[in-house]
Amino acid sequence: MNSKSDLPRRRPTRLRGYDYSQPGAYFVSICVQHRKCLFGTIIDGKMQLNGIGQIVVECWSRVPQHFLSVELGESVVMPNHFHGIVSWGISETGDPQPFVGARSPRPSENLNNRKSQIPLPSLGKIMAYFKYQSTKHINQHRNMAGTRVWQRNYHDHIIRDDPDLQRLRQYMQNNPMKWELDQLHPDNPSKW
Repeated sequence: MNSKSDLPRRRPTRLRGYDYSQPGAYFVSICVQHRKCLFGTIIDGKMQLNGIGQIVVECWSRVPQHFLSVELGESVVMPNHFHGIVSWGISETGDPQPFVGARSPRPSENLNNRKSQIPLPSLGKIMAYFKYQSTKHINQHRNMAGTRVWQRNYHDHIIRDDPDLQRLRQYMQNNPMKWELDQLHPDNPSKW
């Protein structure tokens, strides 16, 4: 009989002690279960999305409708993974913005009525929502209810300054052109 100590230990992927609900900009990557190429193919250095890849794009674009204070930046769907930039509570220059503004209605005065409250964003809540919605719609499209689409976790990077943001944007723009070298390409051995 196997005990828990016989199983491989998962290393935490979040930055210890960091509050992922505070205003900021974050780069996220999530991979398809078993690195299967579900979302399309790369032809001549350009991603050609299939119907499932389009569902990923549509579900990502709907995140700000659920989390009203969230803004989406650059993103790219690859054959077996997704990269995106998500932020809240900051301006283009990185300066904090007030949480109540034109895009965010005032919180309900009645604290007992939880349904009327705006969900507080955290990176974990945003990613869980996106993964759930995209999985649901992909499985409806494939008529494969209950099938896992994404790997269990996601990778994040806290964007600290404008050069960091520009580097990540460039990485996403170049990602399809460098697909053959990508560590997530199914023919390349995984580092993870």
